[in-house]
Amino acid sequence: MPDSAAEPGTAAARGAAEEKSALSHPAVAPDSTAGYGDHPDQVIDFYVPRGGAGPGEAAPVVVVLHGGSWRAPYDRRHISPFAGFLAHRGFAVASVEYRRGAEGSAGGSAGDPVAGRWPDTFDDVASALDALPELVRRHLPRADARRVVLTGHSAGGHLALWAAARHLLPADAPWRTDRPAPLRGVVALAPIADFEVADKLDVCGGAARQLLGGGELFAERRPYADPALLLPTGIATTLVQGRADVDVPQAVAEAYADAAAQAGEVVGVTLLEDVGHYPLIDPAADACAVVAEEIAQLAW
Repeated sequence: MPDSAAEPGTAAARGAAEEKSALSHPAVAPDSTAGYGDHPDQVIDFYVPRGGAGPGEAAPVVVVLHGGSWRAPYDRRHISPFAGFLAHRGFAVASVEYRRGAEGSAGGSAGDPVAGRWPDTFDDVASALDALPELVRRHLPRADARRVVLTGHSAGGHLALWAAARHLLPADAPWRTDRPAPLRGVVALAPIADFEVADKLDVCGGAARQLLGGGELFAERRPYADPALLLPTGIATTLVQGRADVDVPQAVAEAYADAAAQAGEVVGVTLLEDVGHYPLIDPAADACAVVAEEIAQLAW
């Protein structure tokens, strides 16, 4: 008997069709790739701007952090069409790879990929962002390193929000910085932005809890990893969220925006009707153009 949740017209069916469309595009090769560490996953792909900026005009830099529940099977290749799309919109793009979860342990089923590695995933994102200014100078000569917007999708949206809040981490956090990151802003796409709400909703099969090591470590490590506890950042932030998202529901983004408001900070939330999780990074979807416009409003 077919699963009724997958029948045409259901939210699950819509989500499956959107995922198929987003992942159907061939990977877009970068113009160059550079390492920020010795591990094979410690690399950044660079895409030079192909439109938008006038002759001789430097282009803003968009740093892209891919999603995939922080799990190993999902790497930056699936978001490369989105990176290429942004390059054709006139942005200089840096797409960051980072270490993700391996097999087993941390609350996952035997043999299933675990969500993330502690502390490696956070080590990598912090190191990549710290190395970025020099790498941009080398690989994106038409870029304006003074105008940087950080974006990320799903788990990558979490990492984008976290990276922008490193100056608010506990004093003993190895990733803490002494001042806010020099960013024009953050555009987080369907981000796993509030770990308490995500855990209650079992978002991505309990990925947030797995990322922090499971069990009692979830509460112990949340102050070091949960963007909803790292506010206010003082950095312009917009969340873009599909109302029909069944992977990372709207409630997660709203919880983060509410936490920001309680901390005295206004976070923009752009809600898209009849849009699920994947159209935000699908160059064939109208939602992707909305994302590009949100980035442009902060970047230019």
